[in-house]
Amino acid sequence: MHVLRLCSVFAAPVTALRGRGVRFDPVGGMQNHCARLSEALDRLGVRQTIVTTRPPTAPRTEDFGRHGRVLRLGLPIAAGRQMYAAAAWPLLPRLAEGADLVHAHLGEDLAVVPLALRAAGHARVPFVLTVHCSPGHTLLGRTPRALLLRHLGGALERRGTARADAVIVLTPRMRDVLAGGGVPQGRVHVIPSGIAPAFVRPTGPHPLLDRVPAPRVLYVGRLHEQKGVDVLLRALALPADPPVELLVVGDGPRARELWELAERLGVAARVHMCGFVPHEEIPALLGGADPLVLPSRYEELGTVLVEAMHAGNPIVATRVGGIPDLVEDGVTGLLVPPGRPEPLAAAIRRLLDDPAKAKEMAADARRRVAELRWDRLVHRVHAVYGEVLRARAGVRGAPA
Repeated sequence: MHVLRLCSVFAAPVTALRGRGVRFDPVGGMQNHCARLSEALDRLGVRQTIVTTRPPTAPRTEDFGRHGRVLRLGLPIAAGRQMYAAAAWPLLPRLAEGADLVHAHLGEDLAVVPLALRAAGHARVPFVLTVHCSPGHTLLGRTPRALLLRHLGGALERRGTARADAVIVLTPRMRDVLAGGGVPQGRVHVIPSGIAPAFVRPTGPHPLLDRVPAPRVLYVGRLHEQKGVDVLLRALALPADPPVELLVVGDGPRARELWELAERLGVAARVHMCGFVPHEEIPALLGGADPLVLPSRYEELGTVLVEAMHAGNPIVATRVGGIPDLVEDGVTGLLVPPGRPEPLAAAIRRLLDDPAKAKEMAADARRRVAELRWDRLVHRVHAVYGEVLRARAGVRGAPA
């Protein structure tokens, strides 16, 4: 089987995690999802051509696994990130030749659906669409960018879900939303993000943890307005005894602004910003008793939640998007409303003040996500591929 994969973001080399690469947002849940899924499919022998954007220092082309190839297009600067579509458009007919299907990954990218439809239409092959962040149903905000994404992106999303042979969503919530919008339920498959087989509890903690005294909480992710780290800083500034330390693992375009906010709030001495770390080091940062906080303003799932729940960290997250499908409030973690520091601070304090209950919730959470591993989830994705290929061909067999 040969898959043409279209995704505006993909795993970046370690060299892109610092310097001018930071503004490119090279690390995130969608990047991780696409990379881990592609790795798992490669282990099954699936040949893949992966078309994506080009972070600074990343090579334009490189081999992927044993059977794949990554083609990075566009300019390696944040302002030109989405220009990959202009470079991809004329190449797609050639890239699609010989492919058995096209699999596109939809996030905050206006171009991916038109690109996928062009490629699949030219090659006359099935089209599978994974909705990571629905522009029409997940994304919130009133900025000009958010409004553009929600209205134009929502229209393109509806076009994609209407014409896709199969739609993969990360949460039952999104399945129900799409079904309510007219997408036949039989074409929508719920397959959440998972963890790689190598993501196991390490024998020792990451050295970064030694630099941050307890009590502490962790934030792992991009420093972007969506993620609500400013709300977490305001929660940290509320009176608490003893004061809580915050370890921020990640970077992004709002890093300087967030640091300045921490200084204005008087909490900078308790905020430890370590920048991006390679994904293979994340397990060593998790797995302890420190609560993992994800204060997103909008989010469909949040891959870091799956990783932290698997590692055994207590969870505090916002009640947005599909997160309540994963985190059951008071059972596998605590949920709070987005954008409100006071409930967030209270939830953090609740976990820190009652370590026995926090440990109990973490154990329940770990059981909840035990099956969310890419070596298992990949077979569900592969089955979707086989289903659409059989349906398009009108025969029982499909390429393997």
